[in-house]
Amino acid sequence: MARAAASQSNLESDQADEGKSALIDATDLETKELNGQLRELMLSGVKKVNITNVCGQRYIGTRLYTPEHLKMEIEIFGTPGNDLAAFLYGHKITVHGNAQDGVGNTMDGGEVMVKGRSGDVLGFSMRGGEIYVRDNCGYRTALHMKEYEDKRPVLVVGGNSQDFLGEYMAGGIVIVLDLHGRTHKANFIGSGMHGGVIYLRGNVEQSQVGGQVDISPIDESDRAVLDKFISRFVQHFPEVGKSKDEILNSQFVRLTPKSKRPYSNLYAY
Repeated sequence: MARAAASQSNLESDQADEGKSALIDATDLETKELNGQLRELMLSGVKKVNITNVCGQRYIGTRLYTPEHLKMEIEIFGTPGNDLAAFLYGHKITVHGNAQDGVGNTMDGGEVMVKGRSGDVLGFSMRGGEIYVRDNCGYRTALHMKEYEDKRPVLVVGGNSQDFLGEYMAGGIVIVLDLHGRTHKANFIGSGMHGGVIYLRGNVEQSQVGGQVDISPIDESDRAVLDKFISRFVQHFPEVGKSKDEILNSQFVRLTPKSKRPYSNLYAY
């Protein structure tokens, strides 16, 4: 099928099929045009959209909130630009390739799978939903991640992160699996952290974490959390060639904040 805007008859035919799916060819589409087409398709009842030839278009999935909480599944073939799934509310997005910076910015709910690597500030201010990245991620992952009411965001990374993982983290769960066995080389992990938990497969030195962070072994409650989300990770990415038990039976450490108010001595009250 050609571009959705240029092939209305084919689009209508697809929508008539069971499951209501559509295809958008993003070749030469600007960011605003692509996101506008996605919203129109969702409002017309389409439940699944495949987007091909994506090359840097930003904010994919951002304009999909409705008071009725309509849901849509999006499969992206190519490399989406910054702020993929920003403010995402309940939709499911799969990227067949790498993603740029800001995936899941202030994400509220839903699920994102990246079958490659992700750039910087992954999960920035994320407050709900789940993100799974098969490979590595960049700097300042989970910056300002937080929990909101009954929402607890989850981020699972199959490779490693760069510096400032969990900076000013206020809530949520981060799991970094180091499946390539390259060890954790990031520094300033958890700088300013005052909520949530980070699980690292393998080990990390005290010199690599912020002064506000405790490093401890996992217990049975931690193992139950890891079991749940590692199971989902291997379901999403069977190509990693590792079973849940193989990963879970490795050594893990837990990083948690020493205080919920690490800078209270700087306050005037």
